[in-house]
Amino acid sequence: MNTVLLQNATIAQFSRRTYTSIAIPLAILAYFAYIFVAFDVAGLSERVNLNNAGTLVSDSYSYKTHVTQDNRDGSIAISIEGERKGQYAQGSAPDWVRLGDRTVVDLGEGHIITLGEQVSYDIPGYGVITARPDGTGVNAVFPDGDVPAFINASKNRVMIATDAGRFTITRARAEVFKYSYGWELFFFTLDSPYHGMGPTQLLGKAFSGEVSAIWQDFWTNKMWRHGDVFWALFETLLMAFLGTFGAAMVALPLAFLAARNFSPLGALRFAARRVFDFLRGVDGLIWTIVLSRAFGPGPLTGALAILLTDTGTFGKMFSEALENVDDKQIEGIASTGANPAQRYRFGVFPQVMPVLLSQILYYLESNTRSATIIGAITGGGIGLLLTQAIATQKDWEEVTYYIVLIIVLVMAMDTLSGWLRRKLITGDEGGH
Repeated sequence: MNTVLLQNATIAQFSRRTYTSIAIPLAILAYFAYIFVAFDVAGLSERVNLNNAGTLVSDSYSYKTHVTQDNRDGSIAISIEGERKGQYAQGSAPDWVRLGDRTVVDLGEGHIITLGEQVSYDIPGYGVITARPDGTGVNAVFPDGDVPAFINASKNRVMIATDAGRFTITRARAEVFKYSYGWELFFFTLDSPYHGMGPTQLLGKAFSGEVSAIWQDFWTNKMWRHGDVFWALFETLLMAFLGTFGAAMVALPLAFLAARNFSPLGALRFAARRVFDFLRGVDGLIWTIVLSRAFGPGPLTGALAILLTDTGTFGKMFSEALENVDDKQIEGIASTGANPAQRYRFGVFPQVMPVLLSQILYYLESNTRSATIIGAITGGGIGLLLTQAIATQKDWEEVTYYIVLIIVLVMAMDTLSGWLRRKLITGDEGGH
């Protein structure tokens, strides 16, 4: 009888395990099927625009030179990215632009644009497009046949986009965009005496006593604003540092109140833990928005947001570390006649300090990334410059520049925190 009951119980247990092993994968598959339908994954291919994506990627490592004709008075303006800070002096132009009564722009590979009262674009393999913009419209004339897809034409606007560049004609102006590789004017702007000099020439100038002037022209570059950018990086790092270490200093004494073996009052422990839950339960971005309304924009607001969020996180981790200390070591210190402060100093902190330092340094590295997003909301740090560059929708090479600097900063903080962990926790400087 007992044997039969045991067999039945074994069969029932096996059946439950079998059903469970089948039900869990089916539930996961059902969840993924729901995601597939809810997020319209099937329609993703219809919504994606690879041309826009390609343009965005190319803009990250190239720049545009604008050649603009005012159709009202015929004046010509040439500038990098269409900015006044990158504008060529009157009467000067890059070597692919020939100024004169009729300005000729050579985009390469046979693409020739002529500006004047009548503008024209000679496109190899298609023909010559002419236009005479005035108050009645663009008045464009195209070669015989259907207008190709790379031309978008209406009465008052014609836009031509080829592999060589872009040409836009309206009643008010005619504008040529020529793409070139690189980050133009990254080191020196057009008005700098060092613009266009090669490394050898710059070294010669530096050895001639012009190091300070060269550095000043680079650091105060009006287009790339290197000085402002690196100050913004410092603000981002400062937000992460103040927020992380401020949270650690606030959380450590509160952690003793939440630790079961250091706080005998259950109500006090409950209150401390609920405070930690509240602080870390509200996301850092929410704290950022609330604090920015209370204290205004600035790096200090971002640091306070990080401090509040990490106080809750550190409080929970620190209290758990305190609850896991070895009481025998504390009792050994107490047996020597040590007072309570000495017991904490020599019996508690040596046990928990490696865990505390490791977590603090890890969060310092993590908060360096978080400070970028927080800075975009509070109006401080590299995050603000990044969002401003993205909002313009034109200078994506600047966006790339800021992203590269953020990655370098995070890598530097990762290396530094790793070295500090080895130095302070294990005493190993080389990582072996």
